Amino acid sequence: MSKPGHIFRTLSKMAIGSFLLVACENDINEVRALTKSVVAMEQGKDIVTYYSQTGKMRAKLTSPIMNRYDIDTPYIEFPKTLHVDFFNDSLKIETKLDAKYGKYRENENKVFLRDSVIIINMSGDTVFCKELWWDQRKEKFYTDKYVELRRKSDTLRGLNGMEAAQDLSSRTFFNAKGITMVANDSMP
Repeated sequence: MSKPGHIFRTLSKMAIGSFLLVACENDINEVRALTKSVVAMEQGKDIVTYYSQTGKMRAKLTSPIMNRYDIDTPYIEFPKTLHVDFFNDSLKIETKLDAKYGKYRENENKVFLRDSVIIINMSGDTVFCKELWWDQRKEKFYTDKYVELRRKSDTLRGLNGMEAAQDLSSRTFFNAKGITMVANDSMP
C-alpha cells in the first residue's frame, strides 16, 4: 500500500528537480551583459594641454578629441590625430611631432604613437615611422619597428628601430642602413 505513495513522491521530486534544472539554465549572453563592467570615460574636444617637468614647460599637445578612461590602469587616448610641440629651456620649439593616434599611459608617463608618426627638429631632420614610444621622464623616443631619418644630406634607416633624444640630437639605429656624411674631425 505504501508503494503508490512512494512512487508518487519519487516522481514528484524528479519532476520538480527537472524543472529547477531547466529553470536555472543561464543564457551566456545575458550573463555577459549583466556582468559587463562599465568603464568610466571622459571625453574632451579641441584639446590644448601643456606638459611641465620640474616647473618648466616642456611640451604643448593639441588634439581634436581626447578620451580618458578611468580603469585599473588609466589611460588617455587621442583617436583622431595629435600634434606636440616640444620646448627647450628658453621656451623655443625644438621638435614637433604628429601622429594619427596616441595613447598616454598615465601610470608610466609614456605615450604610444602610431599611424604616420612624423618628428621634425629645428635643423630639419625628419623621422618617419609607423609606431613610436615617447618616454616623458627620460625625454626620449624609441621603437623596435622600421624607422627612417631624412636629413638634408642623407637618409638613414633603422630596420629594427631606434632610440633618440627628444630633440633628435643623439640617436641610435638598430640594424642601420644608409650612407651618411661624416665630418673629418669626427674620425680617429
